[in-house]
Order: sequence, then C-alpha cells, then structure tokens
Amino acid sequence: MTDPMTDPMTETIIETPPAERLITHLRHVDLAVPDYERQLEFYTNTWKLKAETTDSGLAFLAAEGSPEHYSVRLRRADDKRLDLIAFGAASPADVDAMAERLGRAGVKLVSEPGPVLTPGGGYGFRFFDNDGRTVEVSCDVAVRQHRRIEEGESVPVKLSHVVINSPNPEQTVAFYQRHLGFALSDTLMHPRLGSMMWFLRTNRFHHSLAIARGPHVALHHASFEMRGLDEYMRGTGRLLRAGVEKIWGPGRHLAGNNTFSYFLDPHGNTVEYTTELEELEEDNWHPHLHDFSDPNVSDQWGTANPMDELIAGKSFNDPDKGVFVAPPV
Repeated sequence: MTDPMTDPMTETIIETPPAERLITHLRHVDLAVPDYERQLEFYTNTWKLKAETTDSGLAFLAAEGSPEHYSVRLRRADDKRLDLIAFGAASPADVDAMAERLGRAGVKLVSEPGPVLTPGGGYGFRFFDNDGRTVEVSCDVAVRQHRRIEEGESVPVKLSHVVINSPNPEQTVAFYQRHLGFALSDTLMHPRLGSMMWFLRTNRFHHSLAIARGPHVALHHASFEMRGLDEYMRGTGRLLRAGVEKIWGPGRHLAGNNTFSYFLDPHGNTVEYTTELEELEEDNWHPHLHDFSDPNVSDQWGTANPMDELIAGKSFNDPDKGVFVAPPV
C-alpha cells in the first residue's frame, strides 16, 4: 500500500487518519564521518558539545543543558552519512505498540524492541522510513546529570530539531504522519517550485522534524537550542570569529518564529544555532502555507543574507550512501 499523494503546489493532506501519537520528543542525531578527529574537534571545541563517552572511532556528545545522554553521536567511517535519528517514547508498552503498528503496515524493522546498548540504556527498536534512513524509538533511557546554562554562555542547551532532505517529500511527510503520529504545523511553498518544506511536531513545540524537498536523501541540517537571544548571538559571533563557514543568518524565521544561524561542519553538514522556537496551543493551531518568495517569511528581521540557490545547494548535502532501499509502505 502506498501513501496518498497531493498536488505539490498545496499542503500535504493524507487521506488516512494519522497514527496515535506515541513519540514524545527528539533524542539525538548520529553521524558517520571519514575525518573523525577533525569532526570531534569541531563539535566539542567549536560547537561546544561535551564528549561524555568516547571509544575508538566513536563519540557520544552531549548538550550541557539536556537530560539526554547525548545529542550527537559521531562514528568513524569511510563514507559520510546520517546513521540514524532517534526519538523518545513514554513507556515500553508504547515502544511495543509502535513496533507492532509499523510491522503490520509492512515497514522494514532493523531490530525488534529490546535493550538499548548505547549510553543511558533503555528499551527501543529501529526501523527504516520510506526513504531508507534509519530511525530509532526508545524509552526508559536514564536521565543524564545536566546543568542550568547560565546567562551569557554560548553553548547549546539541547538538540532542537532535525531537517531531512527527501526526493519524495509528500510521501515522507505522509509516512511520518500516518505511521508515527507527527502533526503538520506549517508548510513553506514557492509560487514556481511548489511546496518545499513541511514542519512536523510531536509535542507542543512547532517542529522537532522537518522534511525538505531535495534532489536526494540526505541530512539538511541539525539545529541546537541556545539559552536565549543574547547567547544565540554570542554563539553566532564566536563561530564567525573562529572562521567557520556561515551559509545563512543571523535572522528569524516566520514558520516557528525561531532565530537561525546556519554553519557548515568540516564535512559539509549544515548545523544551526537557534532559540525561541514557538510553542503552540495545539488544540487551536491550524497549519499555514507560507510563501517562501516573501523575504519576511524566510527572515522577519531582514538581517540575514538573502536565500539563493547557492545557499539552498549547500544544504542539499551529499547523497546519503547509507540508506536502505525499502519497498513502498
């Protein structure tokens, strides 16, 4: 069975009702990198994540304000790729229910529910989404000893959201709605190009996942929440002074109302500093269709460099070589 399609000039609307919401939040994003030492140096000393656990060619990097044991996992590999995106669930019963639901729908499971063997432990499973990327859902992960980020500290509080590129974004949005209970918050469109990005939420925050139309399956960007506007600007300035390539920002989006500064890590993955992501009154929220050709949609402040094809092309990233070619579900 395939997910229903819609006119790409409009919002994605699925005909089947979305699944019950069992995912609670975003946990971490896992990256495979050829130049492991250079990436580890960037994410710890420049981006300011903390290396909680490291092994030979494997590092678990925590955001200091987050109870999650890690927000980024780095793995040494021959090919650059997105290893997985991990989400949380409330209980083992919810994990089991989600695995059963996905299996019934013909979604390819990577692993059955069982013990999680990464820092923090827990109970979870993995599966392939419709684009072939690996997704993990887990519960009962131990809470990490974290701390309050103080005024003026330009370090990430937590992983805010992840955006992924898909050559079949309507189907990908429908997959996450239909099978995982994600809700559509807003859509970006362009009069000539059609719908370009869909913002999906699994709690009151505007989005923890977004799907971008791209030429191939890849990571678009990973975004990290800062304490506030001052800390966000201090972090942006710190990276500029360090000579990190900035591709877009600083500015404030309309969809989500969050600030943005996009940089490239040493392997060309886009990473973002942000703050003040909008919290919704979900019972009263209705998705908007925003025209991305309006400069105020991409940047309400008017401070960011204009979005153009060069900027968009950098966030297309390299094709992800680690995807599984799954049958349609």
